[in-house]
Amino acid sequence: MNIWHPTVLTLAIAAVFPLPAAAQSNEELLKELRALRDRVTQLEDKLKSTEAVKAQAAAPAPAGMTPEQSRELGRIALKVDSLEEERENSTFKGLKISGSIDPTFIYNKAQNRAGFQLLNTVGNGGYAYDNSFFGSATLDFQKELEGGTKFRLTIAPDRGIGANINFGSIVHEASASIPLTDEKTRLLLGQIPDWSGYELLPSAQNKLITHNLLFDLTLPLAYTGVGLELTRGDWVFKGVVGNMNASKKERNEKAPMFAYRGDYTISEYAGIGFAGVIGKATNLVNGGPETSLNLIEVDSFYTRGDMTLQGQVSYGRQSDAAIATNANGGLQDAQWWGLSGLAAYKFDPRLEGVVRLDYINNNQHGGGLLGFGADSVNGIGPGFDGFDASGAPIVSGSQRGANRFALSVGGNYRFNEYTLFKAEYRLDRANRRVFEYVDDGNFRKTNHLFGASVVVSF
Repeated sequence: MNIWHPTVLTLAIAAVFPLPAAAQSNEELLKELRALRDRVTQLEDKLKSTEAVKAQAAAPAPAGMTPEQSRELGRIALKVDSLEEERENSTFKGLKISGSIDPTFIYNKAQNRAGFQLLNTVGNGGYAYDNSFFGSATLDFQKELEGGTKFRLTIAPDRGIGANINFGSIVHEASASIPLTDEKTRLLLGQIPDWSGYELLPSAQNKLITHNLLFDLTLPLAYTGVGLELTRGDWVFKGVVGNMNASKKERNEKAPMFAYRGDYTISEYAGIGFAGVIGKATNLVNGGPETSLNLIEVDSFYTRGDMTLQGQVSYGRQSDAAIATNANGGLQDAQWWGLSGLAAYKFDPRLEGVVRLDYINNNQHGGGLLGFGADSVNGIGPGFDGFDASGAPIVSGSQRGANRFALSVGGNYRFNEYTLFKAEYRLDRANRRVFEYVDDGNFRKTNHLFGASVVVSF
């Protein structure tokens, strides 16, 4: 069968569908002709594939195959070609979809509760180390467009970033990365989860159930704004200007913050990074306007063979955010520093043991951490002196805040490609009586937690 030249067929189609020349410009006519030409080219390519399959079916069967098997092979080849063509022309090209669910059992001795957690709202007990980002269900969409633009949308109802900063929004991340001069110079924009520290937020990527103290109590949640990502040799730098922990500014708030991250690849086994925030952020402790904030941390990792080592050092200071006031009743600055280290060892390819140790020094001006005031669940503040008439804990008037410790011992077992079992015992301790035991109304320096979870991800 002869294949017509594209120009002839294009003119024939144009004759069947006459163009409204009176209403169209020459440019519009050229666009339509180019579209017709492209469609004809696609049809010709498909026709060539069909002819090739027919020729293969008519040809003698390959050695070891019957004529019927040869024809079946030709039909399969045609279907594969059609599927590849459909994929290339569809919106699913470059799309990756993943998801996870992690029902979690938590026993908290001080809170006198034990039970499963899954998709519980942040408002139900507030954000705490025993009510963090585990117990979630997520769906993640990542799409890479022609030209290198990357788009990401992550849905996490009740347990994601949106639930914490945007009145229960189910959107955990909505971001885009656009190449500017080349793939190594990119524009970042959208709602971006915090990138500080050595621990990752998703349960499927976290070795233990709970997060370390620095992650829960001293780091931001997310940034909303615009920035740059630069890859230069073994270095990757990222920076964003915008809002911290807020999808929009409130009245009388207009000063942006600058968040940054840098990573250096030492070798295929090790790396080191740093991150921080400079600017103004909402003063949640004293309910006033935004105040100056300075955060900086350094983290590193070493993973080789069965051994994993991770560590982090953090420092933070926020103006007028301390729990205790001075002798004149004036606000004071909150200031803290902390350490966290994790060691993990795989006893076999499926079973991994994990130990993590955390410390936060927070003794100045009665304590106060990023977004946290006196807190009898997380163990923050100068201690408590009983309860008032309404049953609320009475905060001690001391200028000394509690220093916090946490030791976690646990492990995980890879049951199959999609399923991970995790267990953890955690001891939390402070040098002041900051943990409320709700069963007897006393305050103690120590609390115990046990957790177990099943993480199913794809």
